[in-house]
Amino acid sequence: MNISLARITRIFFGLLALSSVLFEIVVLLGEGAFHPVNFFSYYTVLSNLLAGVFLIYFGVTSNTSSKTALVRGAITLYMAMTGVIFAVLLAGLEGVRLTAVPWNNLVLHYIMPLIIVGDWLLSPPKKKISVRAIWLWITFPLLYVVYSLTRGAIVNWYPYPFLNPVQSSYPQVAITSLVLAVFVIALAFAIRQFAGIRDRKKR
Repeated sequence: MNISLARITRIFFGLLALSSVLFEIVVLLGEGAFHPVNFFSYYTVLSNLLAGVFLIYFGVTSNTSSKTALVRGAITLYMAMTGVIFAVLLAGLEGVRLTAVPWNNLVLHYIMPLIIVGDWLLSPPKKKISVRAIWLWITFPLLYVVYSLTRGAIVNWYPYPFLNPVQSSYPQVAITSLVLAVFVIALAFAIRQFAGIRDRKKR
């Protein structure tokens, strides 16, 4: 079976994402600091797990169906969010341990978002994606914020400072969430624009 360089690259980075998350778990277990629910409540962890699994699937199957394109677009959005939000709101914060292993910080917050977005830009789906897909894409981030605030109020633990009303206030969290929502919607529309771009250029 002939496998193209693009497919091999996707499989490699899919494995890199999953192994980085696994390495985080191993290190935290060794330190006695692994809290499963808290760990899997980080958006970075969830988005990279989705990206890793999908890249391996996409690399192995090279499935280009419309459903695959929808999932791929969603993951591109989620990983773009991971990279941009980390760079703007989290990078450089003092006293905040970003990852258990410094190398994993580079992989999960910088390399993987660039790989996923780059893959979408260099090899976008051939067919256009409907506007309705955008509202499906943003469902996950919306539910994530609701989950984080609800669970945080119950257990007094929040995954990120900008979602922590104890450190700031609920109005501040609401404003931040609203600004992020506008950004995410705009980003989703931008990602959607690349789908079918090659066919449009041929006309």
